[in-house]
Amino acid sequence: MNKIFALTKKELHSFFSSPIAYVILIVMLSLFNIFFFLIIDQNREVSLRDVFQLMEFMLVFFIPLLTMRLFSEEKSNGTMEFLLTSPLTHTMIVLGKYFSMLIFFTLLICLTLSYYFIVEYFGEPDPSSILSGYLGIWLEGAFFIAVGLLASSWTSNQIIAAMVSYLILFSLYFATSFTQYVGGSGEHFLIQMSTHTHLENFALGIITPSDVVYYLAGILLCLVLTRLSIDNRLWQ
Repeated sequence: MNKIFALTKKELHSFFSSPIAYVILIVMLSLFNIFFFLIIDQNREVSLRDVFQLMEFMLVFFIPLLTMRLFSEEKSNGTMEFLLTSPLTHTMIVLGKYFSMLIFFTLLICLTLSYYFIVEYFGEPDPSSILSGYLGIWLEGAFFIAVGLLASSWTSNQIIAAMVSYLILFSLYFATSFTQYVGGSGEHFLIQMSTHTHLENFALGIITPSDVVYYLAGILLCLVLTRLSIDNRLWQ
């Protein structure tokens, strides 16, 4: 565990040593704040439901920018072999890099907790629905980061890693848009694959086992595939 923590700390230090971490943090937080005030001003209700749904849409665009460098940069700089021959197991490497981005994302979400106190100042919001909404957006971000980590393990080109992440995330986000072309079990499958379907329940204050399992299973699957992707590179 100490080795995973050490790698996570190193990744965070490297990330915050470059301007991109601060640029992404400031841009995302600024956009969240702007749309928060626009939504609250338009809806005139003490609820963050629409804010969470907007945050979900914006995460589709921003998460690939956070994750595209995780393994692609190591490959392009020629440091991947050094990392793989270090006294770290491949599972530790995957978890260390994953946790670094998860901590950054958690920091970003924590900086938006002030939204609750703002809406509470003007009314009596439902704390449970806002808490479940934050849990949902955090789980969704954790899932998106796992997808981005997997895509980054496939290529040494950061742009290609980001494009592949966008392809997967847009497919999941807009899955319900294709239900009109299929029926029966196909329609049910697309609805269940859609991230929008599962976050909507959290935003309404509804936490169901199937929604939690969807995100946790997605995260676990992507991390296992990332580990296999790294192993496969050693065989080549």
